[in-house]
Amino acid sequence: MEGKGKLVLDAGVERAYEVLLDPSVLEKCIMGCKKLVLVEDNKYQAELSIGIAAIKGNYSSMIEILDLQEPNHYKLAVKGEGSPGTVEAVGVVDLTPDGESSTLLNYSYEAEVGGKVAMVGQRMLGGVAKMVIQDFFKKLGKELKRIEQSA
Repeated sequence: MEGKGKLVLDAGVERAYEVLLDPSVLEKCIMGCKKLVLVEDNKYQAELSIGIAAIKGNYSSMIEILDLQEPNHYKLAVKGEGSPGTVEAVGVVDLTPDGESSTLLNYSYEAEVGGKVAMVGQRMLGGVAKMVIQDFFKKLGKELKRIEQSA
């Protein structure tokens, strides 16, 4: 499955990029994230608990940040497995200035699933993936706004 989207963030490109790569922010914004631990440069071990339809379960995941082109671009690779099945996904994030103090964030992703979760059907999985990604960016926008207001 694949998808894409965009949103405007209330911060300049450099600040938005910095916050997008902050592990404490990521941990707050990733749906069901119970733990996010740095295991080496730009690579994290994550424990996720997701409770959506047939996707319900705990997942042990590796999240790696690749192709860093500060402050405008990076890739995020995720490999996870749990009792419901497996997931492998790659997301691309591109940031461009949108006025003096805002940033246009464009993202795209491709994901493959296996195991029991793959039996749910691509249509349902596509909807769940879209919801999880939209939830992440909604939380990220709120967190960025909170950080900017306290600065």
